[in-house]
Amino acid sequence: GMDIGAVPVLRELTAQGCKLILYTMRSGKLLKDAKAWFAENNIPLYAANENPLQKSWTSSPKVHADFYIDDAAVGCPLTFREDMRRPYVNWEKVRELLIRDGILYE
Repeated sequence: GMDIGAVPVLRELTAQGCKLILYTMRSGKLLKDAKAWFAENNIPLYAANENPLQKSWTSSPKVHADFYIDDAAVGCPLTFREDMRRPYVNWEKVRELLIRDGILYE
């Protein structure tokens, strides 16, 4: 629901040609709501819970991607706030990493 800084970074990624895949455990209404969030924030999704291109070379259900941004990933920069029940992705630091690694360009 609330934007934790993801919107500008995700928009930058798509503006520079990245294809975003929402890879989530959400289903039903929660998945529908998550997709709606992307649409409401004018962030195009390439797919959700699949990579359509990989069907030509594997039947694995794991979504192939060049990189993953996940609050449960080892090394993902997080923000901790006492008023939030769990930490969340620090999108400012993720953006810095993406620039450092040549994925995003300033």
